[in-house]
Amino acid sequence: MISVLIADDQTIVRAGFAALLDAQDDITVVGQAGDGREAVRLAERSRPDIVVMDIRMPGMDGIEATRRILALPGAENVRVLVLTTFDVDEYVYDALAAGASGFLLKDATAEELVCAVRVVAGGDSLLAPQVTGRLIREFGRQRRSRPRPPAELATLTARESEVLVLIAGGLSNGEIARRLVVSEHTVKTHVARVFTKLGLRDRAQAVVLAYESGVVVPGENAAN
Repeated sequence: MISVLIADDQTIVRAGFAALLDAQDDITVVGQAGDGREAVRLAERSRPDIVVMDIRMPGMDGIEATRRILALPGAENVRVLVLTTFDVDEYVYDALAAGASGFLLKDATAEELVCAVRVVAGGDSLLAPQVTGRLIREFGRQRRSRPRPPAELATLTARESEVLVLIAGGLSNGEIARRLVVSEHTVKTHVARVFTKLGLRDRAQAVVLAYESGVVVPGENAAN
């Protein structure tokens, strides 16, 4: 059963999300928060699998709440799915840099929201197609010169580095397996090792690190 905490300052929105998610056989809503501080308190108490997090909330916004929740002791397995009406570059980048595993706009369908919760709970990252390009442009805007890669990247094997680049290009494990002509099980092993060596939570963090470190440069197609 996937446990979900919903954080949104609009009561009607929270109630709608809760009703939708609670109606699923494999999802249960364990709490609802009206602002970021309440979200942090409830997350510390209930340790949900997923936090569906609005960005703009009074007091503490969703980006800071995400950062604090993921820094809680014992919160290593908590995942944050950011849901917002604001289709703006800085929010996309800042949410993922804070550790969010997924980003959807509030005009997503009910089916897309339920699917997103399941995808993120399964350990994958999720970016709405309409924000992926904006994310890449934000990296390009903020980082005009190629930064120095972190020392941990030197611990990756050549194949692990290749897998990191393909993850940054948005490829799934199955797609990576076909690209490298190896089994999907082998890809999962490489991905796990990349995450362990680089101290990454999930694929979203891998994408952020790959662009921030200059492993992948905005304007280059990482999947080619």
